[in-house]
Amino acid sequence: MIPVEIEIIVRLLVAVVLGILVGAEREVSHRPAGLRTHALVSLGACLFTVISIQHFDVDPARIAAGIVAGIGFIGAGSIIAEKGHVQGITTAASLWCVAAIGLAVGVGAYVLAVVSAVLVIGILWLKRVKTRQ
Repeated sequence: MIPVEIEIIVRLLVAVVLGILVGAEREVSHRPAGLRTHALVSLGACLFTVISIQHFDVDPARIAAGIVAGIGFIGAGSIIAEKGHVQGITTAASLWCVAAIGLAVGVGAYVLAVVSAVLVIGILWLKRVKTRQ
């Protein structure tokens, strides 16, 4: 049996790696929220989840709700609207998804988190593929 501390460290590392993978795509696309931002959001969501599960007697749905509300603030900050043109919505959505990925890792749903990260990266690449054609 794996000690709890090792399992928590693995969860944190997996969350960071998945956040880095999504953030790397944003870096390549020259977007403002890149590798570090996505890695930190994923790590933070995972850490909040693990701490809440391990150290507080709280309903896990409340953890998820708090993370969703918190990431909404960060996402809103990445959206810029001026003169009828809005940009940053995809970045906000990718941060929202990365928070969910970190939460999934935090509860130990590794397969769900990895598949979701692959889907997010694939969706983000769609724009680059479409632009090249």
